[in-house]
Amino acid sequence: MNVKNVPPMRARLSVVVPVYRVEAYLEQCLDSVVTGDDRVEVIAVDDASPDRCGEMLDAYAETHPGLRVVHLPQNVGLGLARNAGLAEATGDYVWFVDSDDWVPPGSVAAVLDALAADEPDVLLIDHLRVHEDGRSKPDASSPLLAGEPTLERMLAVQHTAWNRIVRREFLLHHGLLFGPGWYEDVSFSHPVLLAADRIAALDRVCYLYRIGRPGAITATRSDRHFEAFEQYDRVLQWVAAHDVAPEARAQLFTLMISHLLVVAGNEGRMHPGDRRRFFRQTTELYRRHRPAGYRPPSGLGGLKHRLVAIGAYPVYALLRAGYRVAGLRRRKPGQTASASAEVTAGPRTTRSKSII
Repeated sequence: MNVKNVPPMRARLSVVVPVYRVEAYLEQCLDSVVTGDDRVEVIAVDDASPDRCGEMLDAYAETHPGLRVVHLPQNVGLGLARNAGLAEATGDYVWFVDSDDWVPPGSVAAVLDALAADEPDVLLIDHLRVHEDGRSKPDASSPLLAGEPTLERMLAVQHTAWNRIVRREFLLHHGLLFGPGWYEDVSFSHPVLLAADRIAALDRVCYLYRIGRPGAITATRSDRHFEAFEQYDRVLQWVAAHDVAPEARAQLFTLMISHLLVVAGNEGRMHPGDRRRFFRQTTELYRRHRPAGYRPPSGLGGLKHRLVAIGAYPVYALLRAGYRVAGLRRRKPGQTASASAEVTAGPRTTRSKSII
């Protein structure tokens, strides 16, 4: 591993950007986070990318002193590349930004202001989901950021690494790193909240998440989606070793089963021939880790949870097929997803709240 550019004496925020096969998006990402603010260092980790990304990073660093480049000798995957960037970070806080995404103007400054105001262990931020054709929309969990940032509310926010900025010493103290493999966010994003003494939320769009691009994990059919089970096993092992309140354990279990059902039902990720096996493994995990006295949620989601509990895949498959047909019938000809939001609009509010 070699590092280009010398780190600053002391940074307030370290932005870690793992890089692999993103030539078309890399410059936009770097331009959005390399702002010239001397409180910020950007660490780009070239994960042995087989294209020109390594060269592009070195060329960018020549004219942007705020960027440091780490070249890994071999490909290790997104999670371990983030760990490599964290090992080089000097900032009080770390923000993991994916290299095919970008942040709106003013976001870095807004994050720094929110960190100064609350000094949290974890700061959660809002984002927009941006399609390749330019359409964008907020995440379904975004309204949660407008309320008091209790653990219950924040656990229900989209569980990714890039929507939470975390105090570096807190990560090192608790040994909170990324595991290898796909769905690496799972074994990181939940424990950082469960371990935190102080959580803050910034109700402002500070991240633009690109969805549907060719080659993205969430748009790729692969049996590697089964690695989600390994990541949840890591989370549950962490929970078992720590003093986590029963209500938080139950909420995490509900979120886990709901997430796995999303993966199972996603045509872009799951090959139809793998769906029954994925469902069966979800049932096995459900029975192995169900908390004492656990009650499934209400509504359609709760029905799916009950089908998982008893391993009723044929009924689930019929329910899923019927739901999909009904959805297609409701959609009008030419109808698209919700109307686009202006991706450079910035904040709905700049309110930042914390809980101790």
